[in-house]
Amino acid sequence: MSKADEVFVGSIDQGTSSTRFLIFNVKGQIVASHQCEYQNHYAKAGWVEKDPNEILDSVETAVVGACRRFNSLGYDAKQIKSVGITNQRETTVAFDSETGQPLTNAIIWNDVRTKELVHKLIAEAGSASRFATINGLPITTYFSAVKMRWMLENVPEVQAARERGTLRFGTIDTWLIYKLTGNYVTDVTNASRTMLMDIKTFQWSQECLDFFGVKQGELPEIRSSAE
Repeated sequence: MSKADEVFVGSIDQGTSSTRFLIFNVKGQIVASHQCEYQNHYAKAGWVEKDPNEILDSVETAVVGACRRFNSLGYDAKQIKSVGITNQRETTVAFDSETGQPLTNAIIWNDVRTKELVHKLIAEAGSASRFATINGLPITTYFSAVKMRWMLENVPEVQAARERGTLRFGTIDTWLIYKLTGNYVTDVTNASRTMLMDIKTFQWSQECLDFFGVKQGELPEIRSSAE
């Protein structure tokens, strides 16, 4: 097989403090890669957040860097036949479907600003494990649903977008896919970390949506990882 006939796959590895883009050959070997680090913002004690556009910029920088290395080895970017995403899971983005712009900073998975809200929700639910038979998770600060609820209660831009019908929530995979392709989707594994997906049906649970105050139209379509 000539060099021009070889095919490759790319992978966006979007983490808490850095982003990488890796290009693999058919043997699973890394042919080229590029990594760029970034800093999260700590507005208050316990708050961890990041501008979603800075996350997107880090992905674009990593992709360009890896492709330059790939080109220098005598390959063409057209030989990359597909791209996958692995990402920090529970981190939550709210954006406007009309402008495509974030409505506030992303709340990172290890942020604990929702601690008091979680206590309130557990009291309402009667138990932290109230929905565990549906979503497999306890009510904690870790998962996305409480971050969405906090945004709805505390961020005027998010509230206004809901009134306009343009509010969209997503984990980092959703945000990146939306900005890179225009598709509003997530995969089962990311959706399972929101506290909003029924782990038996792989669909959004209306019971969980009602409890956390999130509308189904504000969430992406759930698809398999292979799509």
